[in-house]
Amino acid sequence: MNQILLITIAGEDQAGVTAGLSALLTGYSVNILDIGQAVIHATLSLGLLVELPEECAVEEVKGAVRNFALRRDLRVVTSEVSGQSYGQWVEAQGQARYIITLLSRKITSDQLARVTRVISQHQLNIDGINRLSGRIPLGKLPALSKACLEFSARGTLRDSAAFRRDLLEVAGSMEMDLAFQQDSMYRRNRRLVVFDMDSTLIEAEVIDELARLAGVGEQVSAITESAMRGEIDFSESFRTRVALLEGLEESALESVAGRLKITEGAEHLISTLRTLGYRTAILSGGFTYFARYLQARLGIDHIFANELDISDGRVTGKISGTIVDGARKAELLRQLADEQGIDLQQVIAVGDGANDLPMLSIAGLGIAFRAKPLVQQSAEQSISTLGLDAILYLLGLSDRYQRSANDAGGTP
Repeated sequence: MNQILLITIAGEDQAGVTAGLSALLTGYSVNILDIGQAVIHATLSLGLLVELPEECAVEEVKGAVRNFALRRDLRVVTSEVSGQSYGQWVEAQGQARYIITLLSRKITSDQLARVTRVISQHQLNIDGINRLSGRIPLGKLPALSKACLEFSARGTLRDSAAFRRDLLEVAGSMEMDLAFQQDSMYRRNRRLVVFDMDSTLIEAEVIDELARLAGVGEQVSAITESAMRGEIDFSESFRTRVALLEGLEESALESVAGRLKITEGAEHLISTLRTLGYRTAILSGGFTYFARYLQARLGIDHIFANELDISDGRVTGKISGTIVDGARKAELLRQLADEQGIDLQQVIAVGDGANDLPMLSIAGLGIAFRAKPLVQQSAEQSISTLGLDAILYLLGLSDRYQRSANDAGGTP
């Protein structure tokens, strides 16, 4: 029976370690069963699980590997693995795999301890931990810093709702977000991203800004907040708010558009998605005037919003056409997916209000962004700590990958 040997090497990173070790093992006709390598702060960690021919002397191989490591001032551990143990490892590859993504301004040991404890309590094994964000300097954090760890875990998850609830509880008690996804074929095969506009792509509710100029700011803001919390019907509240804008001069729209603040990370997110071949859309309960403004500024492919009726240079207080409410957003999402010939699992939907929940619930990846409590609790994923470009981490795209994609002008 062939023999199995686990080789682990660690020490200062240097050129040619993997090449030299694999060349050495070639002399013993070794098969590589598994391999993993990582470098953290110029320190190498290399592991190989190898199969030796039956006639091969295990102690001779161990000695050769030790001498190889000694010449390079590396530490080495070799251990024999039984056929039974290897068989159990092979059988485990059929278990479900999950991705847990930790998003924060910085990563603390307490955050790491709390997250890994939850993973362990639900009897999942961590196969790998990767840092997707760039390196953070010592001292004071840079403005809008980003930190992200991605955990790859496997096992039988008996209660996914309880697991998600425990993760959210931990995230809520600390300054971080936690996303939980099954590691399926769709995760890296999304093709369409649809966004709400107000308080998602921009840091404002446009109708509230217009209302202030019309002198009805407090009335409209109160109705807006109630609608976003899901306390009143969106379409009904929208008609009521628009009616209060009657008589507002058309020039006010241009004034508001000129001072809109784009949400943190939106420009980077959309430019990266565009570079990687994604299609993007705005599905908004706001107004087409501002959706067109954002389309031109950010390079959005499709826009759907409400047409504010204007006559003789003034707002009439009415809407032309069908109101884009929650049901309409979901309908438009399905329509866009059908037109592009993609599955709903390949769609990402992002929003903050109760009227976004229908589209968040049918998209393959629904993300509540800096959302109201009702939406956070109902959506599959939630991001509150970082900017919109944190969505790229949920797709498994590291900062380095994002830079190379944008520098190359296409998929690296």
